[in-house]
Amino acid sequence: MHYDQFFSIQAGPGVCYSGYRVNQYPGGPVPTYQEVKEDLLLVAQHFSYIRLYSVDEHTKMVLELLEKEDIPLKVMIGAYLEAEVNNPNCGWDAGVYPPEILKANALKNQQQVNDLIQIAGQYPARIFALAVGNEACVSWTDHLVTVEKIKAYVLAVKAQCIQPVTVCDNYVPWLDVMQPLVACVDFIAIHTYPVWEYQEIDNALAVTQSDYKKISDKYPNVPVIITEAGWPTQANGSGIPVHFAHPMAQKTYYQALNRWALESQVLVFWFEAFDEPWKGSDDPAEPEKHWGLYTVDRKPKRVLIQAKYKR
Repeated sequence: MHYDQFFSIQAGPGVCYSGYRVNQYPGGPVPTYQEVKEDLLLVAQHFSYIRLYSVDEHTKMVLELLEKEDIPLKVMIGAYLEAEVNNPNCGWDAGVYPPEILKANALKNQQQVNDLIQIAGQYPARIFALAVGNEACVSWTDHLVTVEKIKAYVLAVKAQCIQPVTVCDNYVPWLDVMQPLVACVDFIAIHTYPVWEYQEIDNALAVTQSDYKKISDKYPNVPVIITEAGWPTQANGSGIPVHFAHPMAQKTYYQALNRWALESQVLVFWFEAFDEPWKGSDDPAEPEKHWGLYTVDRKPKRVLIQAKYKR
């Protein structure tokens, strides 16, 4: 099924948005109204759609501001799911929690799902798609949730919302462990990161195309979109070779990915709009801090110089 037939909107470029600046972070200080307004006006110069990860104070401000300021961005919004079961296979020092934490997380997850249903009904014209969970099934996650529980959450959302519903995750688990979800989602949302698979920039687009084709070929009757694809501008050698992360490499991949997305009519959400210094380790060169198209002080990186693809 063709993308614009499924969503009944024109395909266009998307970006993942989180507005946390220096000394701001989820669960702590949040951006001000004026800071979020500045962000969204910048984003709207290049993109048609934004993706938000959870229902929280920051997300509610974004939606209120988009309506009040009449900024022409459509929103895909998610319910963020925290760990409900332990994952000793997590790729870093995390993934295993005491029983009381897992029990508390299950309650918080149910509240996230309830909040997603409520806010989807509050902004039916602005929110065009919903997601239940983000990378909660992939083998290395630190917030593992069983496929059976995610399915129950998805069905609860679908029963009460008019928007199409999905689950966002790395492309690999969609090939096996997430197969039971295919029958209950309206579309499949995959993440593809060639740089995390030690791929050079010259091979990056081909890897993404291959990842996408694996899923679309396996499920030919289900629409597939990419909800995360990006390239960092700095790295410390932990997981990503230092010389792979460079502003020109980011620009190369961004331009190639946008051309392919437009030609193929595939919705792609670039990861991400702005650098986020709160992420990852204390190392300032930590790659998790450097995926943005803009620096944390909202200066455009080389990728955005003479590179506008909005239609």
